[in-house]
Amino acid sequence: MSEALSERDKMLAGAPYRAGDPELVALRRRAQSLMRAYNATVYGEDHARAHLLGELLGTWNGAVIRPSFSVDYGVNIHCGKGVFLNYGCVILDVCEVHIGAGTQIGPLCQLLTADHPRDPAVRAAGLESGKPLRIGRNVWIGGGAILLPGITVGDNAIIGAGAVVTRDVAAGTTVAGNPARPIHQA
Repeated sequence: MSEALSERDKMLAGAPYRAGDPELVALRRRAQSLMRAYNATVYGEDHARAHLLGELLGTWNGAVIRPSFSVDYGVNIHCGKGVFLNYGCVILDVCEVHIGAGTQIGPLCQLLTADHPRDPAVRAAGLESGKPLRIGRNVWIGGGAILLPGITVGDNAIIGAGAVVTRDVAAGTTVAGNPARPIHQA
């Protein structure tokens, strides 16, 4: 006989879960505390920033992240070496977010794994879900872009500023617009 999945396990698997579960509330509070401390740092406090990001993120790898920076949990975010996030980025990491090495993300970008049921009765019952995001290596994401749940962006792709990415982006492709459409393919 197998044990029932925890709400955290359901969340990470992309299954409907209850965000008000005490374990998840505690994890979000931890992330909020670390974010507040990180966002209060100033230029030159490299050791403090490194410590806080190492505690907050699942995999930090020395990523440069300019405050302010907002996450749901932090522990579900995995950065490759040489990742850069500019000011004001938001990553809702109810599922895993993988950001490949050398990827550069412009200011005010949103990487969203969180989703909500389309059925109003299920939504009213307090259930949520999510889908993971995977961003390849050496990707450039322009300022203000939004990546929706479940998206995969291939290596060397470019996401234009302000784009709303609703579908996967093939390697070497440039997309722009709302919804984002290919404008160039390598």
